[in-house]
Amino acid sequence: MEGGSRNYRMGTWRPCKWREFIRRLRKLGFQGPYRGNKYESMVPAGSRLAIPSNKECSVPQLNMMIKEVERIVPVKIDLEKWNTL
Repeated sequence: MEGGSRNYRMGTWRPCKWREFIRRLRKLGFQGPYRGNKYESMVPAGSRLAIPSNKECSVPQLNMMIKEVERIVPVKIDLEKWNTL
């Protein structure tokens, strides 16, 4: 890496802004976000997904939440699918 800049190659996960994460969940059929006690949440048919309030999701946090989404919605979300949402 020259000059300390990060070059993300095609095919790697990247951090995701909160609003972008919400937009992509809506494309998967989620509604919300709705205010809760501690976290906001998004709701697909009968389930509930807690959404952290930080402005950007780190890659590990994003992967964890995508796995949770996959348990709720019967769709496999790989990097290619995520980038097309």
